[in-house]
Amino acid sequence: MIDVLAARPGEWQAAVTHSFLDDVRAGTLDERAFDRWLVQDRLFVDVLLRAQAGILAAAPPADRAVLVGGLAALVDELSWFEDVAQRRALDLDVQSLPANHEYGAFLLGLPSRPYVVAASALWAVERAYLDAWRSAAPGAAAYREFVEHWTVPGFADYVDGLQANADRAWAAAADGDELAAAEMAVLAVARHEAAFWQMAYAD
Repeated sequence: MIDVLAARPGEWQAAVTHSFLDDVRAGTLDERAFDRWLVQDRLFVDVLLRAQAGILAAAPPADRAVLVGGLAALVDELSWFEDVAQRRALDLDVQSLPANHEYGAFLLGLPSRPYVVAASALWAVERAYLDAWRSAAPGAAAYREFVEHWTVPGFADYVDGLQANADRAWAAAADGDELAAAEMAVLAVARHEAAFWQMAYAD
């Protein structure tokens, strides 16, 4: 799976480095932009939870433990978002912005794709998130708790587990077209991630 990133480094770099993350690190990000992004991220996690449940249904036995653990973590993450929203007086009853809606539609389509495509895309989603927040570390004081929350060692272990799932799926796949589709799914994730950061600056 790492070979996919090495083959298209520019697209992956655009997904995990952005002025939004630079400003989180420097403390120059407008809190309104951060809160806009935060509320949208909560909507994203809800969609990811539903998509991952569908992927679990098609997963081979060896992959299920990682996916179940990830689902439990997403449930906990939604509760954490509720707490953060209360502290920051955020309204969570909002509509998905276009970039978020398009990313969500992509995710919800994954359970109907070949498993190697879904496993690869799911790994890419979480790997991009981890890489991006690591790039913002340690984060300015106003945002440090968020950077630390999204870069804990347990999350890195989870990403490693998803990579192992994807690697097994690639090894088991006999159809070259499916592998090509899996590679394209990883690149699609990269494009969606880049758009998601930019979404914070929407009017």
